[in-house]
Amino acid sequence: MYYRIATTLEKTDSRPASPYVAVLTGAEWIEESASFDMGIELEVSAANVNSTKAEVNYDSLTGTFSIPDRDNIAAPDGRFAFALDEKGIVFIDDSGTVLKLIEAIAAAKRWKVPCLERFIYDFLEQIVHSDQQVMERYEAELDEIEHAIMTDMNDSYPRRINEIRSDLRDLRIHYEQLMDLGQELEENENNFFKQDNLRYFHLFNQRMELLHDIAASLRDYTIQVRDLYQSQLDVRQNHIMAVLTIVTTVFTPLTLITGWYGMNFVHMPELAWKASYPIVILISAAIVVGCLWFFKKKKWL
Repeated sequence: MYYRIATTLEKTDSRPASPYVAVLTGAEWIEESASFDMGIELEVSAANVNSTKAEVNYDSLTGTFSIPDRDNIAAPDGRFAFALDEKGIVFIDDSGTVLKLIEAIAAAKRWKVPCLERFIYDFLEQIVHSDQQVMERYEAELDEIEHAIMTDMNDSYPRRINEIRSDLRDLRIHYEQLMDLGQELEENENNFFKQDNLRYFHLFNQRMELLHDIAASLRDYTIQVRDLYQSQLDVRQNHIMAVLTIVTTVFTPLTLITGWYGMNFVHMPELAWKASYPIVILISAAIVVGCLWFFKKKKWL
């Protein structure tokens, strides 16, 4: 599938004059790569694409994209490759990811000064266009978890915090790779791009630095929330231990009394008294009340 870079992306039946965008499958690229005259042998398969990167060749700039699904970061990435020169850019994609991005650009973008650099900038921006909302969603969820921890020690919180932390780590790595790619484009080693248009790549790099910093900050926030959960768990466990200690302390003298009078020696005069039983009850109750009053005064309860 071919597109002409004009005031917007215009789909064409054949490869147009430069600047152009081509989207080919891996099989189509093998058949047509020679016609693009980029002087490279680029073999692409999803199994070989592990990251987002760019490499400078003599007559071209090639690379790969590995794009996390923003709705499910843990899902498999959208993976494809690209090759470009001063005439245009070719995407080699069997996943359909590129076509979705290009269709969004064609529907939303209009250019006063059409150029390859502006298309690449908009393509990169389309990859991260919703990431600000993704970060805000993660931040709002962490805020909710933080407030809920103070009242509800749900066992699912640590698992969800770890999931968010893992997602933010993957996004941070993704932004670092996009920054490296953007810097490679901005360096313009092969002079494929006009000097005045390199500002697009500089702007994109600034955007990536911002998103990278936000992701790193939120990842630190997940550590704080996890520590808060652990501290609240420790407080509750300490409270339980304090209650158990108090109960043990209260019943220790009662145990002594029952053990003492459970010996049933013949010459224990109290055993023959009619008031012995109620007296022991009163003494036991007084011990319990006295212990509780003492603990309350010491603010141990």
